[in-house]
Amino acid sequence: MEVIHKVQSAITMVEEARGVPLSASCVLHRGEMIDVLEDIAQTFPLDLERAQNVLNEHEHIIEEARVSADQIIALAREEVASMVSQTEIVAAARKEAQRILDEVELEAKEQRDEIDSYIDSRLATLEVILNKTLDVVNRGRDKLGGIETKHALSDLADN
Repeated sequence: MEVIHKVQSAITMVEEARGVPLSASCVLHRGEMIDVLEDIAQTFPLDLERAQNVLNEHEHIIEEARVSADQIIALAREEVASMVSQTEIVAAARKEAQRILDEVELEAKEQRDEIDSYIDSRLATLEVILNKTLDVVNRGRDKLGGIETKHALSDLADN
């Protein structure tokens, strides 16, 4: 700032001024000192205005930084919330997938049990038919010794 240099110059002039013997006073050139003080008076408002502008700009920069920081924090919070939400969604999806797998396994077991039961009943029916056929064959063989075959076949029809 220019005013500070001019004030320093005025101070230097006073310090270097010739002293009055036996007193604390000094002799200064009035015109030079008035010129320096007038320069200070003219420069001071400009320097003060510049300083005020710098302070205002400083406050403006700080406010912009604060707003920017708030926005960054808000975005970070949204990002964290999104990540947490995605984690919850993944956990829910895994839970649902496991539920579906358990349901499918249960349904498959029930179907296997039904199929096993159906096959067992069909095999039981086949067993009865084969036993009857075996009885007919045995009776037929027994009757080959003179008993009529017609009679054995009619027994088969009766059963």
